[in-house]
Amino acid sequence: MRCFSRKLAFGLASLALTACVEQAVYEFEVPEDLGDRWFKGNTHAHTTASDGDSSPEYVAQWYKDHGYDFLVLTDHNVFTDPAALGHLVDSTFLLIPGEEVTTSFEDASIHVNGLNIPGLIEARRAETLVATIQTNVDAIRDVEGVPHINHPNFRWSFGVEELRQIERDKLLEIWNGHPTVHNEGGGGSPGLEEIWDILLTEGKVLYGIAVDDAHHFQGEFAPDRVNPGRGWVAVNARSLDALELMASLEAGRFYASTGVALLGIVITADRIEIHIPDGGDLRFSPVFSGAPGVVLARTHRHPGSVPPPGPAGDRCAGARRTMRTGVCGTCPAIPGWWGATPRPTSVPGTCWGPGCTGSTRCVR
Repeated sequence: MRCFSRKLAFGLASLALTACVEQAVYEFEVPEDLGDRWFKGNTHAHTTASDGDSSPEYVAQWYKDHGYDFLVLTDHNVFTDPAALGHLVDSTFLLIPGEEVTTSFEDASIHVNGLNIPGLIEARRAETLVATIQTNVDAIRDVEGVPHINHPNFRWSFGVEELRQIERDKLLEIWNGHPTVHNEGGGGSPGLEEIWDILLTEGKVLYGIAVDDAHHFQGEFAPDRVNPGRGWVAVNARSLDALELMASLEAGRFYASTGVALLGIVITADRIEIHIPDGGDLRFSPVFSGAPGVVLARTHRHPGSVPPPGPAGDRCAGARRTMRTGVCGTCPAIPGWWGATPRPTSVPGTCWGPGCTGSTRCVR
């Protein structure tokens, strides 16, 4: 029997899975303390404080106007105090303090974002490439910030060998909207998703993040410019609060996307199901991958799931959790429903009532 372990590569960066192929046994890590909402955010953006073309106020307003719930301004070695933009913050939009700590070692460019930091972090250098990356990660941790390592293929600066040695970092950019960061790799160097896959296969706990790394808000939006809106995360949390969002990111309770917004995610001990909205003329084919790059399930059906759906009526027995509307406890087995009671509501895809413990609402 051959078994694989990794983090789910598509959509959820948060779910550990083991797939034993010959017996088709799946064991999934069910997240705890799930929140009630998904919050869309970007953790990497630039302004005129460093090399962007628009003011911090303009940039923050752009994200707010385009439906983002939170933003981290990460100028190079510059700290922007969100208090200066407090008039933009309300119950629907949050600014989180940040910085792109930027340094180098010989020909390698080292950029590490510090999220939710209290002030400016001075960039550092050390005696080796790995030590230089590590000392800047440590500097962010030392002030109780959250680090994420940026675009390792930018200028082909570092890769698997260096990243496997880094400690105290849980976030890695696996997609960046800058046209020169080589997301797909090249010339024998692996792309960012492949780098991530190798590290996960080795057992490193690392969650993949997508960002736009926006610099250009003025003028033309074009493939050769660094425009906003190309990559983002949707974070599951109880509230729009910086500490809540950071805790969810570091626990992997999020998914990274370059366009697809999920309707919901259902996780049980032996099944993962993702619900994708109707894309009109667009068609989606969910692919679930295991280590090392093995396809566990590929489907054109919706919702997509691993393992694929069985006969009608076998999906509902026992405890179910949903990251769409909260946590459902143990519910009666009702064919076609993810938990709840024998009495469906008038809302399509939901049912509720006294038979559902832990929550009053579950999603099919």
